[in-house]
Amino acid sequence: MTEREYTDYASVRDALLDAQGRRGFLSYEQKLALQHAEWAASDQRNGHKTDSKVYKVLYNSLMEIDKLETHPDICAKIAEMMPMSVEEVRSILASKRVPMDGGEIEHIVDTVRKQIL
Repeated sequence: MTEREYTDYASVRDALLDAQGRRGFLSYEQKLALQHAEWAASDQRNGHKTDSKVYKVLYNSLMEIDKLETHPDICAKIAEMMPMSVEEVRSILASKRVPMDGGEIEHIVDTVRKQIL
């Protein structure tokens, strides 16, 4: 099985803008993807702009947490969504039924806050 690589919306936006600059145009689907990536990477989505460098550092920090190291998809989602509350983290963890206690979830929130504030 091949290992998946996760990326953030800012990287997608930058890649599409680069392609548009090189070719001078984007297909209809690429234009829609660019519009979505621009919105998702902006502060209009969650109050914080997505930055590729912050995403990578946050993703790597989350992958160091024992209960998350086997869930790179959850780490990617947390790094992209940048949840600032325990409830937001719980909702992300619930999608994969990752069991964590309150202290562990607080550690995740603290990790996120350290990177974006």
